[in-house]
Amino acid sequence: MESQTKQIQMFLDQGKTLTSMEALTKFKCFRLASRINDLKKAGYPVDKRMVDIDSGKKVAQYFKVIL
Repeated sequence: MESQTKQIQMFLDQGKTLTSMEALTKFKCFRLASRINDLKKAGYPVDKRMVDIDSGKKVAQYFKVIL
């Protein structure tokens, strides 16, 4: 089985975005921010934006930066 970090990278490589709730359901990842930090340390071009969710709260949505 591939690591959560690799799974997340492959998901973002497809041009998709990811929030912590999505990461939990798709990859059983409870600490998305830590996995994103791992990707950044490895030089992967990822960034985030804050988006509103149905409850009215804002959450981080991560995406691959196209250079």
